[in-house]
Amino acid sequence: MLEQKSELIPVLEQIEKEKGIKKEEILKVIEGALVSAYKKHVGRDVNVEASVDLVSAQVQAFVIKKVVENVTNPNQELSLKDAKALVAEAKMDDEIRIPLDTQEFSRIAAQTAKQVIIQKIRESERLSLYEEFKLKEGSIISGVVYKFVEGNVIIEIGKSEGILPVKEQVFSEKFRVGERLKVLIAAVEKSPRGPRILLSRNRPELVKRLFEMEVPEIYEKIVEIVAVVREPGIRSKIVVRSNNLKVDPVGACVGIKGSRVKPIIDELRGERIDLVLYSNDPITYISSAFSPAKVLYVNVVDKEHKRAEVIVKDDMLSLAIGKRGANVNLVCKLTGWKIDVRSETQKKETTAVLKEMTVEELSKLPGVGKKIAEVLVKTGWKDIGKISKAKPEDFTVLQGVGEKTAQKIIASAVEYIENQGKITEESQPKVESSVEEKENATSKEESKPE
Repeated sequence: MLEQKSELIPVLEQIEKEKGIKKEEILKVIEGALVSAYKKHVGRDVNVEASVDLVSAQVQAFVIKKVVENVTNPNQELSLKDAKALVAEAKMDDEIRIPLDTQEFSRIAAQTAKQVIIQKIRESERLSLYEEFKLKEGSIISGVVYKFVEGNVIIEIGKSEGILPVKEQVFSEKFRVGERLKVLIAAVEKSPRGPRILLSRNRPELVKRLFEMEVPEIYEKIVEIVAVVREPGIRSKIVVRSNNLKVDPVGACVGIKGSRVKPIIDELRGERIDLVLYSNDPITYISSAFSPAKVLYVNVVDKEHKRAEVIVKDDMLSLAIGKRGANVNLVCKLTGWKIDVRSETQKKETTAVLKEMTVEELSKLPGVGKKIAEVLVKTGWKDIGKISKAKPEDFTVLQGVGEKTAQKIIASAVEYIENQGKITEESQPKVESSVEEKENATSKEESKPE
């Protein structure tokens, strides 16, 4: 037996303190290591059991053998006679635990045990780190830039390192060694060298977590973050609502003189932050989402397919669209609507174009021609705006109009409106020179029996 309490216990306590691994867990590692060392010393097929007492530090080891009539494997079996010599009550098929003198461990076995213990402790430490960071997945952590590897940024976070891949970085951000920054723990995976911690600086969740850190009302669930959309490095939009009528959710997130939102903007290196008040009404919601641009009004073009038109003042158009279309793109993501933004002037020009047209005017549209124009006017299709929003099946029911012709009619109407009522010179010749022939050919083709 080993009775070196003065040596073993302090070692266990030191490992527990430095590595954060509990003594009980270390004992299991040591017991497994002792078994491995003994098996390597005397044979892999020996059934060995070892235990270490945490209080006394005594090691007990046993070889377990089965009582059989005829012994064929001395490492695992023993005769009934030999068994009774050890345990008087022994009988066939019993498993006898034979105490081992731990002094049998030679220098080689002891060294092997030491190596296995070190290995097991490292494995346990890696598992402990993995479990620690796995629980933090989706949260924010502060780290220090350590080095750069092929564009990836290696960041020291606590006792481990995380990787900020190129695809998780913001295109406009540059880092320097020793710089401290906040990152999102995007994913934690197991690997032979320890946990692989994937970090991110460009995900919407980073913005959400930053607000949760800065705004107590969010933590207390008085203010709720409904949604977050982001164009990393350019602009983020955060939709909020209040569960308390007395609390303004936008004001709570901004803070007095911007005291709460400013640290977030600084952490994101100047990225614009728009706070949007949530509304169940699509028109109100869309209008609010365009902040900081002020919307004059919203036209719902197609409620079923969620298409809308937003009108702003002329000097607000560029702000409403945003840098590289960021603002309008974020509004579309946020609301789930497809939105066209127009200035007052553009709207007036478009409205002037949307009128009822004569046969002569319709016949000038590319792909229409006089005969089709007459059919359209006769059946009530005079409004160019309605024609542009129609579906091919609205026209294929008309005499002499097939699928291709219907598509041409709609496309021509859309082009006419986009060009503010002007018919391009490129498309004009196609109308008079070939439309009649094409329509006659189309009529003949469509009149053929299936």
